[in-house]
Amino acid sequence: MQGDATGRKGHMRRIDDDLWVVERPLRFFGGVELGTRMTVARLADRSLFLHSPVALDAALRRALGDLGDVRHVVAPNRFHHLFAGDYREAFPGARLHAAPGLPEKRPDLRFDAVLANDTPAPWHGEIDQECVAGLPLLGEVAFCHRASRTLLVSDLAFHIGPEAPWLTRQCFRLIRAYGRFGPTVVEKLILRDRAAAQDSLERILAWDFDRVVVGHGAILERGGREALRRGYAWLLQR
Repeated sequence: MQGDATGRKGHMRRIDDDLWVVERPLRFFGGVELGTRMTVARLADRSLFLHSPVALDAALRRALGDLGDVRHVVAPNRFHHLFAGDYREAFPGARLHAAPGLPEKRPDLRFDAVLANDTPAPWHGEIDQECVAGLPLLGEVAFCHRASRTLLVSDLAFHIGPEAPWLTRQCFRLIRAYGRFGPTVVEKLILRDRAAAQDSLERILAWDFDRVVVGHGAILERGGREALRRGYAWLLQR
């Protein structure tokens, strides 16, 4: 594993072979700083798979161009889509992949495909995917980068700790997700089909992963599968 691709905070940081993250500030609900993270995977054909696109600037555009050919831009749930359209403009050859339900929410964006449990040919055998059933408001699609044993999620789990701003820490205390890895109480409230969600989580937990890259909070470098199992123990009990 090598160091940063750009050497500058807020730009591209290498976390494993052919795997990078880009972190950006992002505020919600009147000023709560959640931060957000995009993961960049370079596939065997040197094309780039971008998970949860963040704000695109000139430096990031150049850095991506140096890595490979941006072809797959993935909006992995019904909330991580704000900047997807910028990538189509910047990289005309890129295809936009939407989580289920997102095309209806964003009719202004032209998506090329809607994600399903069948892995598309461009990343088949390199990145696994699972549409998390039972939580339609979220519409999350989870991914596993096989070579690095890394799970990619956006809002399926959070990892907010003492490094977060004060207001963020207080908000996550209120939703029972501060200082630990896992979901918030919100996931319990929006659950619509317990059995379907259980089946999805069990398929995800059958993947071989150790690291978990979350959309908000710190990356969990070790013990990710057991941490996810503990976080969703309330759901997995049959």
